[in-house]
Amino acid sequence: MSNEKVKLDQFDEWLKDDSEVAALVMRQWLEPVEGKDAVIFPPTYAKPERMKEEDWLGYNIDRFEDGTSVCQIDSVGSQANRMEPIFKRQKYRHLVPQVVIKAGEREIHLLDAGHRAADAIARFSTLGPKLYDAFRAWQVDGNAEPLARIAPTSIVFGSWDSRATQAKLPRIVRSLIRAFNVKAMHRSAQYSTIAGEILEGGEAKVATEGTEAELGLAHVPAVRTHGGVRVLEKIRREVTVNLEAIRKLAGPANGHDTLKLRRYVLGLALVSVTAPQETSLREACQLVPDPDHSFESTLVRHDGTREDFAVLHVEALAYATAAAQAFGVQQPEGPAEFKPKLAEAIKSLSKEDRKKLLRQGPVTEEAIKKFKAKLPK
Repeated sequence: MSNEKVKLDQFDEWLKDDSEVAALVMRQWLEPVEGKDAVIFPPTYAKPERMKEEDWLGYNIDRFEDGTSVCQIDSVGSQANRMEPIFKRQKYRHLVPQVVIKAGEREIHLLDAGHRAADAIARFSTLGPKLYDAFRAWQVDGNAEPLARIAPTSIVFGSWDSRATQAKLPRIVRSLIRAFNVKAMHRSAQYSTIAGEILEGGEAKVATEGTEAELGLAHVPAVRTHGGVRVLEKIRREVTVNLEAIRKLAGPANGHDTLKLRRYVLGLALVSVTAPQETSLREACQLVPDPDHSFESTLVRHDGTREDFAVLHVEALAYATAAAQAFGVQQPEGPAEFKPKLAEAIKSLSKEDRKKLLRQGPVTEEAIKKFKAKLPK
């Protein structure tokens, strides 16, 4: 048995339709670079309509009757957007097609598109018809192979073609960072202006609104704004590789092509969850592994039984490379082209007509022309 064969079949038990394995679950404990007692800054969100201004700090904190609390430090979507672009790095770029869409002087990598293969930058491009057909193949036949040929990370991290085919691919990799038992902090600051003092010939105006504040010609106070959180217990990153979701993927024929596809997608998933992660999530929130807590990796079966099962990154990369070669990853010959006229033509339609057009087939100039010809005069 060759080394390549060993690499390719080592996880096949997970990929069989009758597999007893549900998921690979990982837990990693983190701490601020400044130390465990440091204040970190979670992401901020808009205030809910029903909440009073004085009760809203901007953070997603759930508080419970027993006095405990849980704070979201990085959401599932945010984690995916951090993990997906690693496949642009030189070390990993051979694993996925490097799809670029040219829009005038700009070039947008598909791995940076917010909605992945379902993003408008792709829909209104020369790549749009192929992606429409790929989503339809999954939606109608469960055939994920066409999408894997163009945008495999849209399978790994999930995607929803909500504006066209309605095809939805569930996340295979799900990652989230939470902090347990937190104390919310406040901070106050003031922007001071030298230019305003000069113009006023003395002390500048103090204001939070108005022309002077807008132009930076006033002293602008910010009193008791969100000031981060202090974590009293732990910060934990939880990662799930949904093996059942991989087993729902099929090729054009439910045979060896399906196994190649599943191996390929699993390889990408394992690389994404074992690769070194970004430590700097945002300003004043840089997290590193907690040396006092060991990393946990567990294989979970459908009956709830668990066993320790760790995959090293070097092993994941070797497996993914072999799986990508067997699947036959091909790089595009050149960039796709964004077609702004397609987007502009659809914008001119009513909401109902836009929906009908987007769902009836690929967006092309010919499709738009035929659709408009059938509209009542």
